[in-house]
Amino acid sequence: MKQPSPSELALFEAIDQVRMLERTQNWARINSGTANMAGLATMAKKLSDAFSTLPGEVSLRDPAPVCAIDAEGREVALEHGRHLVVRVRPEAERRFVLTGHMDTVYPVDHPFQELTWLDDDTLNGPGTADMKAGIAVILEALTAFETSDAAKSVGYDVMINSDEETGSLSSAALIAELAKGKAAALTYEPSALPDGTLAHARAGSGNYAVVFKGRSAHAGRNPEDGRNALVAAADCALALKQMQHADLPINPARIDGGSANNVVPDHAVLRFNIRPKTTAAAEDFESNLKTLLDTIAKRHEVEISLTGGISRPPKPVDARAAKLFELVRQAGADLGQTIGWQSSGGVCDGNNIAACGVPVVDTMGVRGGSIHSPQEFMIVSSLTERARLSALVLHRLATGAPL
Repeated sequence: MKQPSPSELALFEAIDQVRMLERTQNWARINSGTANMAGLATMAKKLSDAFSTLPGEVSLRDPAPVCAIDAEGREVALEHGRHLVVRVRPEAERRFVLTGHMDTVYPVDHPFQELTWLDDDTLNGPGTADMKAGIAVILEALTAFETSDAAKSVGYDVMINSDEETGSLSSAALIAELAKGKAAALTYEPSALPDGTLAHARAGSGNYAVVFKGRSAHAGRNPEDGRNALVAAADCALALKQMQHADLPINPARIDGGSANNVVPDHAVLRFNIRPKTTAAAEDFESNLKTLLDTIAKRHEVEISLTGGISRPPKPVDARAAKLFELVRQAGADLGQTIGWQSSGGVCDGNNIAACGVPVVDTMGVRGGSIHSPQEFMIVSSLTERARLSALVLHRLATGAPL
């Protein structure tokens, strides 16, 4: 542990916990579930206004087109909100990217809509930890960073997307665009544990939909003329589960389809998720999946079509990422914060950034817990902890910390 320098200590004078808490509460009161276009538009406007205090250009980017498969096996367009981008000193040679998301997992009609104080330092509310408070930390840390002379020598982009909770499909290209050429990245998901532990290596994630087209027939008079799509889907689900191994968790999640009890069903849709821990496991799966689907199609005499794929590549920690983790750990230690890390099966935009070859620490947000549930909470004092940590990390990156 070493004492931060006078120039580093000066950063902290601009950090205001009351301001961060007020922003978090105001933003958390806005329902911004991924499918709530009105709520996301309101959030985007408020964030645009808030981030306009930084010395850069604020814009809202249209989402890329995204399609999904409905219960009938048809391709349908999905609607997404716009994504916030802030660009500061784009001409700088050394630049960083900071990312977060404005969407939450709580739909507009979800009963969890209110904020409740659990004690003087713990606030329960939708999106508090994940991640309205994280956005407040980004803005506060950058506001403090901009008070230093070091900030003028570097640039950065901020990206707050509207679809992280559903896989960032409409913002993946934007993430790759903004990550390109960056020296480092910080993402503001909440800490992996309430004590501030960071997520280290992450598994990847892929979502798939398999459409089965069979042939209908009367279940009593001539069932032999039918080709049961539902049975084919069930067979495929069981076979997928048998493909699972230590580096490749597979979760068959849902089968849509079927018909009346006296009709052989002629359509079904199987949805499943994989969590490859290595790139090799992901590549092997893609090859093995094709073989499996060919086998199922022949066995049940059905037509099969596949959509989806790996949207979050596995995130190993390479040498440069390890240096960034150490920089964050050391900065925390110098602030009296003990910061550890652990691997995670969860995924986030950090996976996408790492796939671009950029070192990233993706749990720089507040301490909290029980995310994605009505028990979600944030630890209020961690607003200042994390804003100071980020400001110090940014300052050290700007003053030449090697990666």
